[in-house]
Amino acid sequence: MRVGMLCPRSGHTGTMLNVIFRTAIIFLTLLVLMRLLGKRQMGELELSELVVSILVADVASVPLQNPELPLWSGLLPTVVLVALEALVSWGTMRSVRLRDFLCGRPCFLIVNGVIQQDAMRRTRFTMDELAEELRSQNVTDIAAVRYGVLETDGSLHVILRPDQRPVTAGQLGLTEGDDGYATILIQDGTVMRRNLRLLGKDEAWLLREARRRGCGSLREVYALILYENGKVFFAKKDAPK
Repeated sequence: MRVGMLCPRSGHTGTMLNVIFRTAIIFLTLLVLMRLLGKRQMGELELSELVVSILVADVASVPLQNPELPLWSGLLPTVVLVALEALVSWGTMRSVRLRDFLCGRPCFLIVNGVIQQDAMRRTRFTMDELAEELRSQNVTDIAAVRYGVLETDGSLHVILRPDQRPVTAGQLGLTEGDDGYATILIQDGTVMRRNLRLLGKDEAWLLREARRRGCGSLREVYALILYENGKVFFAKKDAPK
């Protein structure tokens, strides 16, 4: 009786381990493949990239939903889809016509404060959507817009008329100090040793900086950032609640 009772449990455990193993393999594979596709945000995906992302999510889940199917039934189509996307990306880089066909071209929705109604109808862009995009960029007066360009990723790029643009320090003849590039050296108590080596610093220097600011050890530091001009941003860890 005991042996008979253990068999189903053993089979159930084996199925669970199989699902866990499949999930881990598919997750790592997708992680690598998506990394190869680049660092675009979801809102910036081109048409082919969006299609691949949708299909990959669907295809990769097939062997997870049915553990009886071989693992390659999900991995192989995923690799093929990513390879096709890489091929399409290469083709759009080489061919202007293919790029225009798949990615489209930027479209002017506003020119010199005038809404281009034909372009609005062609792109199926409504006035509500246009007003929302302008408000998100702190623009309330359409007449103040020199160009409103609908980019190929669906975002609206607004260029104001020269007399409506914010005044810069250069136009006022003012010079502002530039701190330069910021490099994180400590993050939540962990020393970024690679960054430390790149800047020619060591942990002894970090410890001196931490002690100057009231920390006895580097683990007490939440963030320490060094700028190119030598400026240091420092944040101490909050006391545990």
